[in-house]
Amino acid sequence: MRLLRFVSGPSLPTSFVAAIESHADSPDALTCSLATSVEQPLFFTRIQTDQDWSRFRDFHCEIDFRAFWSYPCSNENGAPIGLLGVYVCEAREPSAQEAAFIDRWRVLCELALRRHEHADAGERKALTDALTGLPNRAAFEANFASLEAQPLNSWAMFVIDLDNLKTVNDVFGHKAGDQLIRIAGERISQAMAPDVTYRIGGDEFLVIVRRQKWLRDLEAAACEILTSLEIPANCDSQSFIPAATIGGAVFDAEDCDAQRVYQNADFALYHAKETGRGGFVRYWTGIDTRMTRRRSAVRDVAEALEEHRIEAWYQPIAQLDTRKVVGMEALCRLRTPSGKLIPASGFIDATTDAKVATELTSRMLGHITRDLEAWRDRDIPFPEIVLNVSTADFYAGDLLRKLEIAFAATGMPVSRLTLHVNEDVAAGRGDGIVARQIARLRRHGVRVALDDFGKGQASLTHLLEMPVDEIIIARSFVERLWPADPALVIVQGLIDIARQLEIRVIAKGIETEVQASQLWAMGCRYGQGFAFSRPVDRETALMFLHRHGQDVAGSIPVGTPKPRVRHRQVRKRA
Repeated sequence: MRLLRFVSGPSLPTSFVAAIESHADSPDALTCSLATSVEQPLFFTRIQTDQDWSRFRDFHCEIDFRAFWSYPCSNENGAPIGLLGVYVCEAREPSAQEAAFIDRWRVLCELALRRHEHADAGERKALTDALTGLPNRAAFEANFASLEAQPLNSWAMFVIDLDNLKTVNDVFGHKAGDQLIRIAGERISQAMAPDVTYRIGGDEFLVIVRRQKWLRDLEAAACEILTSLEIPANCDSQSFIPAATIGGAVFDAEDCDAQRVYQNADFALYHAKETGRGGFVRYWTGIDTRMTRRRSAVRDVAEALEEHRIEAWYQPIAQLDTRKVVGMEALCRLRTPSGKLIPASGFIDATTDAKVATELTSRMLGHITRDLEAWRDRDIPFPEIVLNVSTADFYAGDLLRKLEIAFAATGMPVSRLTLHVNEDVAAGRGDGIVARQIARLRRHGVRVALDDFGKGQASLTHLLEMPVDEIIIARSFVERLWPADPALVIVQGLIDIARQLEIRVIAKGIETEVQASQLWAMGCRYGQGFAFSRPVDRETALMFLHRHGQDVAGSIPVGTPKPRVRHRQVRKRA
């Protein structure tokens, strides 16, 4: 229903205009709207007694109006856009001269209304996203300033990114991608209505959250959006689930600047992407500091990769009964321009960047394969090689193919390789990609170990949903193997479970002979830690394998003292 609004009446009393405006939302507003449904003028010559005017008789009587002449105005297509109304103090129709004069005014009014309609349509078009029909970035920016005038805690902001748009565009084309955007925008808008949803970028949406229900529980509001997106969408004959990640921030006493709220929501979004796409993160103090630290780490590692300052160091894995070395874990190290060596824990934030993480893995594979070839030339049997991988490695492409190509030159099969994944990596993004790739790797002989087992909350669940070949008992448990300590019971239980599932157990962080002996007695067969060796460079690793390697003829157990060489004393002649 299109309602008429009062535009101008300079000769009418203010009280009368106010009365007209107060009834503007009425379906029969002053009944003059009847004129907009016909092409010819309408003349109400006795409004004092006309039944159609009974609701408005009182404020007409105040000025003693007796007649109303209504002239319709239309746009270029003939559709009604307004009317010119004339109130008369006499109960009569217009004379021919009056009618001609009024018609000239009607034409002028019609031109003005058409111009306004064009301007209004242009403004609406400028503020509307053509693909989704949602308000666009310009509309958001136009309303942005008014947000700061609102009371504190009266609104919050969600910034939403679609996670799989690039994949859909690259694999199935932009037509499917556009449909994915359109469907996602419609669902987000419906989930958050009556709060306004904007499309402010290619795959980015923004919601100004005002409903008290959602302000009390932003996580529930975000969950409402994510749930609405879980239903498969038909995009150009393909079925996709429009996955999204959400960052949120509140307009409160701490952040009472609208631009700051936007920035905070953006920080939260990027943090959500780093810690696990497909979820929601609400801004908290310090998140921007973490983002700054991460960006600095990414920059430092990227420069180290470009300048070839990434090195592979090795820490031996020993069999606890023979104390012979059965494998080497390759550990990533960054050499600073000043020569300082930084362990992976010092730049772990950089591995949240997919490009940096996958490039680090490629660089480590290059180091490992070159070192294996060098060791082979020195007659050292191939040890088991362990490599840590990140979530990005599983999402970047065919990890198995990458490993097979890297090891082909060494003559060593990938079955000699063990990949270490922690629980966060194993969990992936909830889409099953990591689990499927791990299953494929194992079918082709690559061993997979769940690192720091028991440290997280879902380790046993992982063994049910995603079987592995090894579990690595976390250092935090090994260092607490004392009588009456609960860690002793937990470690024994983990070893027993692994034995029944035919999974190899390796204990990390063994620093004393007592710990090594105790773990062996509990049923753990392999260990790693300072009790055997600290991480060493490639040359030292070669010597270590030559002296303590299990498959090396004449090798001795780790910890065996080197034979003392007795030097003959030579007397000097007088």
